[in-house]
Amino acid sequence: MKVEIGSDNVDDSIQEAEPTQPLDDGAISQPPVKKKTSCCTGLKVFLAALSFTYLSKTLSGTIMKSSITQIERRFDIPSSIAGLIDGSFEMGNLLMIAFVSYYGAKIHRPKAIALGCFIMSAGSILTAMPHFFMGYYKYETTLNAMSSVNSTSSINPCSVDQKDIGVSETLIEPDPGCKKEASSYMWIYVLLGNMLRGIGETPITPLGISYLDDFAKEDDAPLYIALLHTIAMIGPMLGFLLGSLCARLYVDIGFVDLGSINITPRDSRWVGAWWLGFMIAGVTALISAIPFCFLPKSLKKPEEESNDKSSSDLSNIKEDNSGKHSPIKQKPVKSSASLKDFFISVKAVLGNRIYFVFLCSVLLQFSSFVGFLTYKPKYMEQQYGQSASKSNFITGLTSLPAVAIGIFLGGLLMKKYKWGLIGATKFGFGVSFFAFLISLLHFFVGCENHVVAGLTVSYDGTPVAYGENTVFSSCNSDCKCASNQWDPVCGDNGITYITACLAGCKVSTGHGKNTVFHNCSCTEVAGLLSGNTSVTLGHCPKRDDCSRKFIYYTVIQVISAFFYALGGTPTYMITLRCVQPELKSLAVGLYVLTMRALAGIPAPVYYGALIDRTCLKWGRGSCGQRGACRIYDSNAYRKAYLGLITGLRAPSYLIALLFFLMVKKHYQAKDSKPTENGGKEDIPMNGETNSKSCEYSSGSSDAEKESYI
Repeated sequence: MKVEIGSDNVDDSIQEAEPTQPLDDGAISQPPVKKKTSCCTGLKVFLAALSFTYLSKTLSGTIMKSSITQIERRFDIPSSIAGLIDGSFEMGNLLMIAFVSYYGAKIHRPKAIALGCFIMSAGSILTAMPHFFMGYYKYETTLNAMSSVNSTSSINPCSVDQKDIGVSETLIEPDPGCKKEASSYMWIYVLLGNMLRGIGETPITPLGISYLDDFAKEDDAPLYIALLHTIAMIGPMLGFLLGSLCARLYVDIGFVDLGSINITPRDSRWVGAWWLGFMIAGVTALISAIPFCFLPKSLKKPEEESNDKSSSDLSNIKEDNSGKHSPIKQKPVKSSASLKDFFISVKAVLGNRIYFVFLCSVLLQFSSFVGFLTYKPKYMEQQYGQSASKSNFITGLTSLPAVAIGIFLGGLLMKKYKWGLIGATKFGFGVSFFAFLISLLHFFVGCENHVVAGLTVSYDGTPVAYGENTVFSSCNSDCKCASNQWDPVCGDNGITYITACLAGCKVSTGHGKNTVFHNCSCTEVAGLLSGNTSVTLGHCPKRDDCSRKFIYYTVIQVISAFFYALGGTPTYMITLRCVQPELKSLAVGLYVLTMRALAGIPAPVYYGALIDRTCLKWGRGSCGQRGACRIYDSNAYRKAYLGLITGLRAPSYLIALLFFLMVKKHYQAKDSKPTENGGKEDIPMNGETNSKSCEYSSGSSDAEKESYI
């Protein structure tokens, strides 16, 4: 019997065996001495390094998700443009993923991953650079302008000059210098940095997963992948917690007097230190690249043969190579032939009907997931009146640990029960559908709109129709206020007014955040029982029952996230089980390519465009151009956001049912054929004889796999 292994391994084995195993007539007089390996080398080191890299890349990705509303406000852009910035990561990934996946098996995979980490680090740092080249953040406020007009300590928002102040603030006729500032488009640098980060992230998943799957035991591969993704979940947890901290810090912290800032983190004009998270993510990515620079191109496959068999094989190898052993030189392949093989391989993977149907089902689910995750913090802010800091904190502290536990338990269950393709399909899509049913409860735990005079209610407190603009009223007709400003104040009657001028206020006391406006005529219209006609800065909080509904929303989200993640590992392993062994790297690459191109890029854009349609009040930039949205219609936002998520996920389960029927039919046809090897197939997933699509076992025969269901 002969064992085929690489020439380098043969030479090493012979050099190691010769001093202690003298040959006499072709026999080995002593058992072979195994070479001692350090616990810090090989597959474990690669798994640890790849886990930290996954943590790094998910950290930087989560920083972008948690900072999306901060970026909107800082650059005065709508949600659709913010979605385009978020999708630029997938654009960069799309440029390289297919070729990296195909040629990755032919190059030094660890060093390719290291190069990707260096590029990813540069992209994260570039994303933060616009902060250092832009001026200080100037938010919309009427206090500064009124203070410049009125030198006294008391401010009269309803003064005769109020309309003039509004005109000067909105700059209907901007000067040339202002035009130049408005045309700078600094957000493009954020887009380019995020795209560069996507290019750097490209080799990590396809090359890392294929390298791990090639050199790990077949039964251990699902557990390793589950462990990898579980550790990677620490990245989003840290990312959202870091995003929470950064959102609480003012964007220009350390450069401006915070006592002069009149807004709080709950204000829709607040911008946190979004740039700080990207700087930290860039340094983390740089550190993650170092271990891969010292890892080998390939590792030894774990030996599963007994010692006796290994000894016999080693003696046969020495006999075969005693007189003539020279490494086989591979003939160089022409680029045209290599490119032709690439397209043939792509056709072979996409021509696999089972793989293609599976891809379509996952594509719809991934589209809903991308939009959901991108705008989840914004949804929590607008629907439940939470600050960006608290929204990120709650997401990182509740949902993500449940996801991490679900992913790890899914890998353990797959290892324990050794599910094949049918078992993984049943379990993966089954628990995902159960999570989908639970998530439908989100429709019933929404909050009502903010009570804003002139937008959601009239000045007497009665609701107004969506889109009906009643900003002006008889109570503020004498004030000559500007209608395009947003500097909200809250009355004791629970109604928010767009500005103190529109509230009809005549006098003010205090300074900065402690400013209080008095003698507000519009508060009398709503019928105050206490007779207090004063208002304070900031919009009014939502009703108490909204806080209770937010708790319900969080509980539903945690349960749904757990069950959705529980089927994540079995579903991911389907990608590896449905293609030929030599095409696994390409299959994973095409899987990622499809998700990036058809879900990751367009989903944030059309989600953002749909959300923009629910805006009630747009902010204004320094030059009068339309900026970020200040307040949304909560009811319309909930229906649009959750409705789109449901509309994408529901059809995916119909396609998943078709996928299951196709897989079941395939296995029934296969079981009708004579079974080889006495009814057992202990051939690893990389075995040459096990090369037909969807015929890979998990250490047991197909009949045995069916018995677990």
